[in-house]
Amino acid sequence: MLRRCLAGLLVLVSSALYAEVRLVEQIVVKVGNDIITQTELNRRRQTIEAEMRQQGLKGPQLQKALDDKEKDALRDQIDQLLLVQRGKDLNINVDSEVTKRLAQIQLQSKITDPDKFHEWLREQSDGMTFEDLKLQIRNQIMTQRVIGQEVGSKINVPRPEIEKYYEEHKTEFVRDEQIFLRQILISTEGKGPDQVVAAEKKAKEIVARARKGEKFGELARDYSDDAETARSGGEMPAFKKGQLRTEIEEVVFKAKKGFVTDPIKMANGFLILRVEDRYEAGQAALSDVENEITEVLYNPRMMPKLRDYLTKLREEAFLEIRGGFVDSGAAPGKDTSWKDPAQLKPETTTKEEVAARKKRKILGVPMPGKTKASNSDGTPAAPATPAVTPVPPAPAPAPQ
Repeated sequence: MLRRCLAGLLVLVSSALYAEVRLVEQIVVKVGNDIITQTELNRRRQTIEAEMRQQGLKGPQLQKALDDKEKDALRDQIDQLLLVQRGKDLNINVDSEVTKRLAQIQLQSKITDPDKFHEWLREQSDGMTFEDLKLQIRNQIMTQRVIGQEVGSKINVPRPEIEKYYEEHKTEFVRDEQIFLRQILISTEGKGPDQVVAAEKKAKEIVARARKGEKFGELARDYSDDAETARSGGEMPAFKKGQLRTEIEEVVFKAKKGFVTDPIKMANGFLILRVEDRYEAGQAALSDVENEITEVLYNPRMMPKLRDYLTKLREEAFLEIRGGFVDSGAAPGKDTSWKDPAQLKPETTTKEEVAARKKRKILGVPMPGKTKASNSDGTPAAPATPAVTPVPPAPAPAPQ
């Protein structure tokens, strides 16, 4: 009798705990051994809303944009998990890239203490932990690698098509004289005389490294105190003559592509510039705009191919979606209806059987309380879900 009572009590406690976990962290989708939770979808929506507000959207305009974006929110989350799982199947390792990206964020934050840096991350990303950010960055990089390897590398834009586009759009390639630059700023704000001397020495060392062949974009990400441009490797918009300070224009507009300036003393620090490209006034030659045209013709080919690839991954994957949620990228004819967890059985099929569609692939359900995708490598809009990059200090002004 006592044994039956204890057994009954355990069932009630287990049921209550499971009900509580589902209430707090409801599983929305099962993708292989991974899951997507309601909390993750909510966080994604908050990220999208923050990005749209930064673009100046508000009121009904903001709401409409959010509604449009949310139609594909679940699709994008599923896309990313499928691509990350595919990356693991292909043995793609992104550990070094993740470490480097996190180091760049910490360098830009100027916080050396690990605990304080983790706290800063939580403050800048609405409570996201360091491990969550690391997972998001890993997923983003893995996603990009898989797309490039499995889809992008197989897309080719024929040369005759590039030439045809150029002839039909020649007027679009009539240019004013303009220059494209990257920058590195070594700040001297709030620094004493000795620190200013040290900053100048640091700037000269960076110039020497850049001239010896180190990638300027990587040096910008690692050392520039202008956090906004540092994130993009020091890239700045194109400048026409008259938009830069005279002493800067006199140097860069006479320089060749790849030229790196000496440190330029500014009010807020030492500025280093690299000439990425320079357009002469008049009709641009095809050789000067070939990459630009290729990108224009490449993008319309990319998205349909990517969606075809993601549909194929869906057809081969174990995928269940809770009622009330819709995958706008669903594979036609595939049953993704949510099954009672109690009815699920261990995996009994092989990859060959899945590929041949002889039998439906069934995997075990995560135990109650597991609220995050359990990736074996501890593992990111990105095209799926972009990493949430902490908001850095305000950028230094572009050279005037």
